[in-house]
Amino acid sequence: MTPVTAPPAAPSGTTAPRPGSVRRRRRRRPVRPLPGLLAWALGLLFFFPVLWMFLTGFKQESQASTNPPTFFFQPTLDQYSAVIGRDFVPYLLNSVQASVLSTILAIVLGLPAAYALSLVRVPAWRDSLFFFLSTKLLPPVAMILPLYVIARNLGALDDARTLTLVYTAMNLPIAIWMIRSFLVELPKEVLEAARMDGARRFTEMRRVILPMIAPGLAATALICFIFAWNEFFFAVNLTASQASTVPVFLVGFISGEGLYWARLSAASTMAALPVILAGWAAQRWLVRGLSLGAVK
Repeated sequence: MTPVTAPPAAPSGTTAPRPGSVRRRRRRRPVRPLPGLLAWALGLLFFFPVLWMFLTGFKQESQASTNPPTFFFQPTLDQYSAVIGRDFVPYLLNSVQASVLSTILAIVLGLPAAYALSLVRVPAWRDSLFFFLSTKLLPPVAMILPLYVIARNLGALDDARTLTLVYTAMNLPIAIWMIRSFLVELPKEVLEAARMDGARRFTEMRRVILPMIAPGLAATALICFIFAWNEFFFAVNLTASQASTVPVFLVGFISGEGLYWARLSAASTMAALPVILAGWAAQRWLVRGLSLGAVK
């Protein structure tokens, strides 16, 4: 018989590998800086006009329209003082009132409609969805004449409540379609379990559905708020002086004497600041809401 030799002992201070074990080397992923650099370049490209508008608001009018542009200057708050001194606050309050109230109404009215068109499946629900969508196909200029006549006969011209109703009707189809897309993605097992436990529709909506689609509602509300805040056509035709909004106020810097670039930049920065702050505060909910149902 052939004598069996024992394996050599491991050196002192080291651990002997187990029989049959294989050390696997960790593969490092190759570093690819090109996609990251491209993303940063595109982000800076889209952000540069906003940055330039912000910087121009701190210039004098003589420095705002020079050719070549003025990059180094002494910052001043004269343009912001001129904007505030031009009664900017009433326009801002009108925009806040019309945008916030119309967003709340669009969510309150769109939620039950979306619920009926997604979870209840009312008769001819496809036709109802197409009807809501068809209202967005009509150009605003085709609606302004009958809206103006109705508002004039009701004595509702130059009234922020009229803009609130118009913005609600404008954003309601968007709210219904977006909320319905979130409701369709809800797991049916959770709703069936709630109904088996005796939950009625109102309880099911309040305790089960609303907490699950809260990010989607936040995303819908933010989009409706942005659309209402930036709307100009209805505001300029249905208001005069008492209920004019911020977009109408910005047009006042375009006169026959020329365009006041520095003052317009300061006013535009102040007008965009509420939307930017709202988007920054709701960014977590916005990302969750827009990606709701994307991954099963």
